[in-house]
Amino acid sequence: MINTFVGNFGHLLIIISFVSSLVMVWSYFQAQKLEGLTHEKAPSWKRLARISFFIHGISIFGVVIALFYIIYNHLYEYHYAWSHSSNHLPTHYMISCFWEGQEGSFLLWIFWHVLLGFVLIATNKFWESSVMVVFGLVQAFLTSMILGVVIFNIKIGSSPFILLRDALEAPIFQSNPNYRPEDGTGLNPLLQNYWMVIHPPTLFLGFALTLIPFSYLIAGLWQKRYKEWIRPALPWALLSAGILGIGILMGAYWAYETLNFGGYWNWDPVENAVYIPWLVLVASIHTMISFRKSNAALTVSMFLVFFSFILILYSTFLTRSGVLGNASVHSFTDLGLSGQLLLYLLFFLIGGLALLVVRWKGIPKAEGDTSVYSREFWIFIGATTLCLAAFQVMATTSIPVYNKIFNLFNIESNIALPADQVEHYTKFQIWFALLVALLSGTGQFFWWKKIDKKELGKAMTIPLIITLLLSAVLISLSGMSNVIFILLLTAAVYSIISNFFILFPLLRKKSFKLSGGAVAHIGLAMMLIGILFSSGYSNVISINQTGLLYSKDFSDEMNAENVLLWMNQPIQVDNYLVTYKGSYVEAQGFPHFIKPNKLLPTQDPYLAVAMEDISYQNQNYFKVGDTITIHPENTYYRVEYRDKKGRIFDLYPRAQLNPQMGGLSPSPDISHEWTRDIYTHVSSVPDPSEPTSWSDLEEQTLSLDDTLFVNDYVAILDIVQRVDPDKNLVQFTSNQDLVGIEAKLRILAEGREYEAKPKYFINMQDTSLLPVPEVIEDLGVRLTLLKINPSQEEGKTDTFSFGIETTQKDYIIMKAVEKPFINVLWIGALVLSLGFGIAIFRRYDEFRKMRDKGIE
Repeated sequence: MINTFVGNFGHLLIIISFVSSLVMVWSYFQAQKLEGLTHEKAPSWKRLARISFFIHGISIFGVVIALFYIIYNHLYEYHYAWSHSSNHLPTHYMISCFWEGQEGSFLLWIFWHVLLGFVLIATNKFWESSVMVVFGLVQAFLTSMILGVVIFNIKIGSSPFILLRDALEAPIFQSNPNYRPEDGTGLNPLLQNYWMVIHPPTLFLGFALTLIPFSYLIAGLWQKRYKEWIRPALPWALLSAGILGIGILMGAYWAYETLNFGGYWNWDPVENAVYIPWLVLVASIHTMISFRKSNAALTVSMFLVFFSFILILYSTFLTRSGVLGNASVHSFTDLGLSGQLLLYLLFFLIGGLALLVVRWKGIPKAEGDTSVYSREFWIFIGATTLCLAAFQVMATTSIPVYNKIFNLFNIESNIALPADQVEHYTKFQIWFALLVALLSGTGQFFWWKKIDKKELGKAMTIPLIITLLLSAVLISLSGMSNVIFILLLTAAVYSIISNFFILFPLLRKKSFKLSGGAVAHIGLAMMLIGILFSSGYSNVISINQTGLLYSKDFSDEMNAENVLLWMNQPIQVDNYLVTYKGSYVEAQGFPHFIKPNKLLPTQDPYLAVAMEDISYQNQNYFKVGDTITIHPENTYYRVEYRDKKGRIFDLYPRAQLNPQMGGLSPSPDISHEWTRDIYTHVSSVPDPSEPTSWSDLEEQTLSLDDTLFVNDYVAILDIVQRVDPDKNLVQFTSNQDLVGIEAKLRILAEGREYEAKPKYFINMQDTSLLPVPEVIEDLGVRLTLLKINPSQEEGKTDTFSFGIETTQKDYIIMKAVEKPFINVLWIGALVLSLGFGIAIFRRYDEFRKMRDKGIE
């Protein structure tokens, strides 16, 4: 019987949360109007608003619990659980299922807004009413995305609680409306990664945080407090940029660890859609800080804060409306929400611009010209550079939107995105990066005071000399010859040196709270150096030296930049001797990987029986006969690297047979070193869905200590002995009376010794023979003990008949890439995050002290 209660209850909570958000908006709106008039009813309206927000928040918590309950308990009568989960997913991946779908990701976004709303109510009473009006409007729009109701034949939202029978038109539901699948379709294998448990929540928290500075801006315009809104908004803007930046970097590292394009940023439209508002948000932070000393940046700050939030909405429209189509591997399919998403975007875009226009005359303007030697001027130049970088990315990313707009007016438009998007974006963005590095170094000299030309020259002399000397050494050692790379490296080094000259005096004075900007700029410059070397000088070391094509179906690049590795047959790959050591599987409760020949499959593909004791690092985890839970969709391929110094390390790149993704879905494994990474992924493997093709059985008879040739290898029969049948292993019926015989053969191959133990059992009830062959996957050999030939002559030993079958040896086709100095990128990301953290702490501490003094 299907469970409809939890879905109906969850859907009811969504409706309650939507209605309560509207009540909250109206109540806070009335409270704000009356607070300005010190009306006696203002507290009553605010109390009703808070109650409404509390009901909204509790309802959203209930919806989250209900949806996770459906996923965790495998209630496949619900379309969401069936589409994203399966019976054998670990719990942490079930959490990922929650936000894999559009409805779940909207719900995650709403959830973060609820938590942030509670924090705002608790920490800033003065701005509460006006800020929470904006919050409530956004929550109403977002909640409508998961409402899932039809009014006047207009669909509003897509409910996560829709039943499978209502979502799919399958014949089974006509004959059995209560049909419930035994298993779900499962989580996309590429998303089965620990980063997907933490990356989306971090990214959506960054999305949610952009609402707070925007809300303070709208509240400031509404109340005509044109300057005051910046003080409470600035710490939140810093937190938003920091969290959103960390989320973007998490996504980059996830791509580096999981995807096989060999990098961490592919300029995918969905990646760009997050990068664009982050750039604008960072620009707004700098102008907001600059405004504290001058009115010059006030208007610019307003526009940048406004558009940082609008661009978040635009990125949501791009990724969820289906407008990107096949342009991005990350985009969602259209659930019929494109109209709602467009309305959501236009409401805040037009409404916000209208409010800016109405209040324009009252906004304080800058008096006089801004000096070239003032920090305001250089901050404006830096903010302009960041915005131009964002505009260039947005202009190209939005090409599918242009086509849609032209088509609406019956104008045929098929403008295509760049064929090589990495090359297209990089040729522009590298110049913006160069300017940002120069400005983040030079701008610091203007930060603390107005500086004239003479003082500027003195301040910059020593950093410039050190920069030129250090850059010359790095360029010489690296053999760098590309002019733009040389310029970018020099600019990044200059930014690091200049900011260190600002940082050291602050640390000597124990003014660590003031060091956030310098630390963040150092981190950014380190990231630029890491990107420059790891991307600009990435080196493919797996070059095909044979001169032969692996397949005509492969691209020229794949045939040229991959090596074919036969099992246990080492080949030279650059400075390494590389050997493919076989395939492995992942098992629950085991910290490493297990060779499949140690496991006996069962009818359940997720269960296997241990054929021997299985241990790791001298600790035994499974005994022979234990039933083990495995993950059959994940196959790991052990690749041994041995360098010239004798150092050995193993990598385990993964490949998944994934029909949803069009076939083989490989994921790399990486050897992290101080100066470089060795990045390895498989490009092709034997199709595991194809049955193994064995040769015709060849029978050979031999006595103890005799030798035979097995697929060109020498095998020696050492012993034949009685063996007790383990019914768990051979899966015979329990009522069989079995007598078992086991032969032990040594096979000398590939410079090592293998052991084969073919068995056969005699059923004493009907004398039938039940052979259990031994497969040596490394050698492509299957040995079967066929029979015992008792000697008919006294004094002569018995002989034994063996069946020998061979198949093609196991192999992989593999690509290996050297990524120099990529750790500089990741360390720089940590330093950048530290800088944001210091700045957030400082600005919030300033806001708190002013608030305690009664200055809002």
